[in-house]
Amino acid sequence: MPSLIKLKHEFTQSSDFLVALGDQKRQTIIIALLDEKVVHQGLQVTDLVGVTGLSRPAVSHHLKILRDAKLVDYRREGTKNFYYLTHDTTAIDQLKTLLDHVMEIMTCNQQL
Repeated sequence: MPSLIKLKHEFTQSSDFLVALGDQKRQTIIIALLDEKVVHQGLQVTDLVGVTGLSRPAVSHHLKILRDAKLVDYRREGTKNFYYLTHDTTAIDQLKTLLDHVMEIMTCNQQL
């Protein structure tokens, strides 16, 4: 069974990722980027303005949070930026481990 100190560390490690996932507008951006028609080419901020109903600065702000959490990256083509989901699953794997450990503790506590 994982220790509570280890669990606290895992929560801290996953904090930015959880914050990034916790906002409905960012969830909308992630879902838009998961669309099979755009997953390889990415979307521009103007595309995401249409999807989210947010202003360009608001979309850019949400994209920065998603980039800081290493969920989204971008590539430049001339003056255009195309945003896409990264293939780095480190944060997802850390969250899965955290949730597994929480479940393990909850299951052990139920059996007592």
